[in-house]
Amino acid sequence: MQQAEHTIVWNNCLRIIEQIIEPQKFDMWFKPLKAVSFKENALTLEVPTNFFREYLEDTYLDLIKKTMRRVIGADAKLFYQVRPVSSQPAMQYPASEGMAPVNKSISVNTYPTNGNPGAFVFPGLKRIQINPRLNPVYCFGNLIEGECNKLGITAGESIANAPGTTTFNPLFLFGGPGLGKTHLAQAIGISIKEKYPDLIVLYVTGNEFKLQYMDAVGVRNKLTDFLAFYMKIDVLIVDDIQDLMGSGTQNAMFNIFNHLHENGKQLIFTSDRAPVDLQNFEERLLSRLKWGLSAKLDKPSYETRLAMLKARSFREGVKIEDNVLEWLATRIQTNFRELEGVLISLIAHATLSHKPISIELAREITGNLVGEENKQVSLETVQKTVCDYFGITRDELIAQTRKRKIVQARQIAMYMSRNMINCSLNTIGTELGGRDHATVMHACNTVADLIATDKQFKQYVNDIEKILVSVR
Repeated sequence: MQQAEHTIVWNNCLRIIEQIIEPQKFDMWFKPLKAVSFKENALTLEVPTNFFREYLEDTYLDLIKKTMRRVIGADAKLFYQVRPVSSQPAMQYPASEGMAPVNKSISVNTYPTNGNPGAFVFPGLKRIQINPRLNPVYCFGNLIEGECNKLGITAGESIANAPGTTTFNPLFLFGGPGLGKTHLAQAIGISIKEKYPDLIVLYVTGNEFKLQYMDAVGVRNKLTDFLAFYMKIDVLIVDDIQDLMGSGTQNAMFNIFNHLHENGKQLIFTSDRAPVDLQNFEERLLSRLKWGLSAKLDKPSYETRLAMLKARSFREGVKIEDNVLEWLATRIQTNFRELEGVLISLIAHATLSHKPISIELAREITGNLVGEENKQVSLETVQKTVCDYFGITRDELIAQTRKRKIVQARQIAMYMSRNMINCSLNTIGTELGGRDHATVMHACNTVADLIATDKQFKQYVNDIEKILVSVR
């Protein structure tokens, strides 16, 4: 009987692994594994328990991935299948992206604390290993791309391919909380370490840098060591640069920036505000922060939020019905962090209470986590506001009529639903008389054109928008 392809591939991997690890460990951790599918260079292994999967990830992931690349190729992918209860469908997990990146050790000049650097005082050499402080979860593979972050991701990928040599140096990422600035900045660092293992990458927050400076400035010669340390970095990522208060701290960053930039090193900064809005920053440092590319991260659209929920639930190994995810994507519109927090809470509550994941449970969890002040305008509110403004009923709004007043009202309702709620085109069309997504898209484009060319129409839209903003 001919063996299935997934069995052949996994047996080839086992033959290599068997030669590397101890027989007892091979029997304990690899013999119980069973290959269940192989498709498009993705191998799925069935593991006995979730604990088993976690131990493999922690102990043998690097070995398994290297072996798979040798057998399958560079684009090999690994998935796990866990069946916690025989009567339930198996849960599927993607393999982790890998271990946390590690920097090679480097030599740093250090001066004795009881001496003064000068012509006759020579520094000593000290070998240190700098922890890059990069979280492997924050990789490009786990980053959902949308219009909200496309510019930043595109620039980040270019930097990862050629750090320090692009026009995006420095890269300045800015936007509100929870929009993925830290994730994107770390993803660039992780990708650089994968492509250029010998480069020294360091992630640090603005507040940590400030505290390090304050600690160094109070000890003789320690400030010299502080500056020497940072000037050894090849890729410096500073998160929340707005926390870099104080003239001394900013002066230190100014000197470090100049040294690294002049030597072709890559600089990446994040902030909760645009460079022009940074307060109490020295003009010379501010001008350097504006030197390269400033990329704003905006609130994610409905489609991006939905894609993020699907990707995260898959990473958690949990199958959630589309209608629940769509409800969450419509309900939570502020940022990725809040959306992710609600999803994890929903999964945890369903697991601990042995309840199915449903819209009812999602509504309960969301009500406990999302305050009234964060609740967004609903489709019903948009429709009622538009109807009241134009003096028509909802039945007239959704009716199949070509009366100019009603057509304009319907188009404005579609436009507001799209821009203030970020609902999907299909959902908007369904709520407004069962129209298709192409009709909704045409309506949104028409409204945008009329706002630019028709002063009276623009006034309609502005009036309705003010009413909707006031009821949030």
